[in-house]
Amino acid sequence: MMPRNAIATLVKLLMGFLCITVFHVNHGESSYPGAGTHGRTYYQDPIRRKALMKASLHTLRTVTVSSPQGSTSSRVHHATEYGADPTGISDSTEALQQAISDAFISRIEGAHLMEGIADLGGTQLHLDGGTYKISRPLRLPDTTGAGNFMIYGGSLLASDDFPTDRHLIELWSESNSFKYEDITLKDLMINSNFRGGGIAVINSLRTTIDNCYISSFTSSGILIHGGHETFVRNSFIGQHSNVGGDHREKHFSGIGIDINGNDNAVTDVIIFSAAVGIMVRGQANILTGVHCYNKATGWGGIGIHIRSPGLTQTRILNSYFDFTGIVAEDPVQLHISGSFFLGNAFVLIKSLKGVISGLTIVDNMFAGDYTGTQIVQFDQSNGQYFTAIDQVVVDRNVVRGMILKSTVAKGSKWSNGTKWTVDFSEVLLFPDLIQNVQYTLQASASFPNHILRNVSHNRVTVETDVPVSATLHVLVDQSMLGYV
Repeated sequence: MMPRNAIATLVKLLMGFLCITVFHVNHGESSYPGAGTHGRTYYQDPIRRKALMKASLHTLRTVTVSSPQGSTSSRVHHATEYGADPTGISDSTEALQQAISDAFISRIEGAHLMEGIADLGGTQLHLDGGTYKISRPLRLPDTTGAGNFMIYGGSLLASDDFPTDRHLIELWSESNSFKYEDITLKDLMINSNFRGGGIAVINSLRTTIDNCYISSFTSSGILIHGGHETFVRNSFIGQHSNVGGDHREKHFSGIGIDINGNDNAVTDVIIFSAAVGIMVRGQANILTGVHCYNKATGWGGIGIHIRSPGLTQTRILNSYFDFTGIVAEDPVQLHISGSFFLGNAFVLIKSLKGVISGLTIVDNMFAGDYTGTQIVQFDQSNGQYFTAIDQVVVDRNVVRGMILKSTVAKGSKWSNGTKWTVDFSEVLLFPDLIQNVQYTLQASASFPNHILRNVSHNRVTVETDVPVSATLHVLVDQSMLGYV
């Protein structure tokens, strides 16, 4: 075989020859008729010109194919090239694990993400559109940290002996330090075969789970524990495949997405079956465009369960709660807006130590069956009544077939006498907590002296010194926002 430097020299000579030939063609041809021998040169013949070009390209192609690979190789590792079975009949655990291990060797020298996390340069494991059966979790190597890696383009199926306390893909290092950053799991179908969970992201940084379909789990579809900034988007998650009204619904179990950490985002995700759609145990998380019809409230299901009492700091925006609602425990800084609650779905505020602060439930739509369900409710069954109440705003919600509850209300009452009372007990959220009153007494023929006499039990009473025909207009507020 010719040495590499000799082959390179030959390629350069051939390229130089072609450049000189083309230069000669361009210079020898004339735009005038009759130029050259007999009015047409050799290179002016289109058939011969085409034959020459074809021969030249063939020569270059032959040299290129016979050349050894350069120093740079592809960073895309194909599952089938490692012997993984794309039919899902044979166990592919070892093959896929080897592919992941090889991918983690492809490091960019001198390049790092977070300290101690090497840059893999966008290395990928391509599942080639196959279905692969695995008998144990696929785990990333944790001897040294690495990131900028993606697994995508196929399906994973848990075997019948897959451990029931594990997840099919696990970003999990036994070290307490961060080992993984910028890991992407994309275009995957994860079938847990009722043998555990789908994906576990533990103590990892900036992980993306995109366009995944996760089903048949018993623990959780996605578990996020610790770490920072995991994004879950454009995905479908459910224990049993259905489109609502499933006869197995009352037996649905597990959690669609279990978040036990801070600064994570769930965007445009559908949870179509699970006992709890999304569990949140952490701060500064945001849930947007979520559609929960995982298990109806009537069967004991919860759409989103906020279990960060005392410091919640969570936002739920533009979501759809389909016969299942939201439960929040002692919420402190929780924002719910722009969402649609269907089928008597409501927001339940659960007391642990009787604390509510910085809660806003605004600009939502509620629709029910006219059976008297309130849009916001309290659970104080443990005997701890809400006493520490501050900056709570429930307002500007539109309701059809349910009972409106609000922290702001307006009312009017006409009377001919000396006393006017407007009762807000049916609409105000808290039973006896009017913090501010503004009123106007509109009298038709006189200017009586009047006074605000009572605001107890969510009723406002105004009295005059003389009988008069007048209308009392009242605005009350329980929120205590902006008061000094």
